[in-house]
Amino acid sequence: METKICGIVKWFRDDKGFGFIESNGTDYFVHFKGILGEGFKSLPRGASVRFKALKGKKGPLAEEVELINL
Repeated sequence: METKICGIVKWFRDDKGFGFIESNGTDYFVHFKGILGEGFKSLPRGASVRFKALKGKKGPLAEEVELINL
């Protein structure tokens, strides 16, 4: 089982379907397909999230992203 890390959504463009999450000084690219859940997938700016950090072809990548209810 891979460990998930926590981060904050920097921004997410609904019209483009992607954005970035910041965690410990690193920006992770997130695509709407990497967000857990059904239906329309989006992330509000400033939201706390938990995700699996991967190394993508173009840099850090966030997968299995889920909102954290604080």
